[in-house]
Amino acid sequence: MSQQKSPRKKPLNSYARFSGIAFQMVAIIGGGTYLGVYLDKKYPNKHAMYTVICALGSVLISIYFVVRQIIKMSKRNP
Repeated sequence: MSQQKSPRKKPLNSYARFSGIAFQMVAIIGGGTYLGVYLDKKYPNKHAMYTVICALGSVLISIYFVVRQIIKMSKRNP
């Protein structure tokens, strides 16, 4: 008898992967924003530019990681 994967396992596996990606995005963006707030407290300026720059930079970095992981997953699962 050959062992077949249950049809429910594959969607659950992909949900787990995508929720992991979401948590990774939140961690990267939160860390970047925290760094920006820290830099603004240490080096005050008029427009809180460190927070803006670090937050936008972390969003771009997180999007890069998400796209890279999605491409890697699509190559694994034809």
